[in-house]
Amino acid sequence: MDRLKCIAIFVKVVEAGSFAAVAEPFGMTAPMIGRHVRKLEDQLGTQLLNRTTRRHSLTEAGRIYYEKSKVILAELEAADESVALMRSIPRGNLKIGAPVIFGSACLAPALPNYLAANPEVRVEMTLNNRVLDLLEEGYDVVIRTGTLPDSGLIARSFAPYKLIACATPAYLAQHGTPSHPGDLASHSCLGFHPGSAFDTWSFRGQNPNDNDIQVQVSGPMSINSGQALREVALGSVGIVLQAEALLSPDLKTGRLVKVLEQYPPRALPLSVLYSPTRTITPKLRSFLDFLTDRFGANK
Repeated sequence: MDRLKCIAIFVKVVEAGSFAAVAEPFGMTAPMIGRHVRKLEDQLGTQLLNRTTRRHSLTEAGRIYYEKSKVILAELEAADESVALMRSIPRGNLKIGAPVIFGSACLAPALPNYLAANPEVRVEMTLNNRVLDLLEEGYDVVIRTGTLPDSGLIARSFAPYKLIACATPAYLAQHGTPSHPGDLASHSCLGFHPGSAFDTWSFRGQNPNDNDIQVQVSGPMSINSGQALREVALGSVGIVLQAEALLSPDLKTGRLVKVLEQYPPRALPLSVLYSPTRTITPKLRSFLDFLTDRFGANK
């Protein structure tokens, strides 16, 4: 068996947690995957995985070998990409991390255009609201909303990520329609967690020179999913502040109604991050250009 292939299979098994989970991508059966790992263990003369009926875990030797192997495979991929760079054709696996709502409501609908223009690129996108570690988790790019901490990564800014505040007609008929952000103190507001930015809602003043109006909100529940918050809001439980891209279909049908239109919610910064040490390959450059064309550079 090809030792490099055995190493690649071992790394994927560690990351997926089982033989079966990586069998299909390698075009093998789970027992064949197991034989490749055992062959690698025989060559090394030590056990790399503790096997159970449901999941595998690393031995101490396996943990060390996994960390070193991951670096070696990354270097080989970088070497392949360097050769591909000479041909100037975007190709290979592009690993993207993005917030759930932006990724599903904004980025995913636009990706078919990118894939059509770059048929040799395969996109692997992970949607997660936690802060993804670009370097440790092997992402090519990570998209983030909100203010960025100083991370040493290269950041490219896009047009701000628009939010809207709205509720159902039934909720507003029962509780009244707020005319000023301060009125939210007497309303049921549906909060997003984690993130204090969604405990305090920020609205722009009516005049360009006005300071933002910060409102501390409260309500019967908070959820770590914008889609789930939308569903609760549609149940006439309270006022929701979420991405325009998520809520605009309900506004068009009248299921939700905008509130405080004279005081637009403060939009969130939208940025894409990538490593300063990573070669700007054709696939990475093509995707950065695509994002700029689709979501607009921040002026």
